[in-house]
Amino acid sequence: MAFNRMESATYLASLLAKSFSRALQERGQKLGFAPGQFPILLELWAEEGLTQKQLLERLDIEQATMANTLARMERDGLITRRRHPSDKRSQQIFLTERARQMEAAAKEAAQAADQSLLSGFRRFEKELMLEYMRMALANTARDNNIS
Repeated sequence: MAFNRMESATYLASLLAKSFSRALQERGQKLGFAPGQFPILLELWAEEGLTQKQLLERLDIEQATMANTLARMERDGLITRRRHPSDKRSQQIFLTERARQMEAAAKEAAQAADQSLLSGFRRFEKELMLEYMRMALANTARDNNIS
């Protein structure tokens, strides 16, 4: 049996992830953030003062990627780091005023990217797709915990 990439969930998910990232990049660039920074911003908008370790646990990003992304975000004026009050080896990460002010526009940009890529979907189709994506991610998390 020949491998049909258009029947491969992993292949299609990879293409879809690139499409969503590209759509967010176009919108996010105008606001001053990159797609790779968006998950970190979302976590910090929800709860400031997280450590790099806490962000790693929440976002499942490689340590080196996280360190580089945070360095770029600090350079770009989106975050500041402060020594953790009880753990001198850790730093807490806080948003700058610039990052706080872009929250609503950044979330709107992400929603616009979603709407663009999911145009033509009926409401229940979009809801089903999101549910299936969450199920696949839960399977991934489960499989990573097994190994």
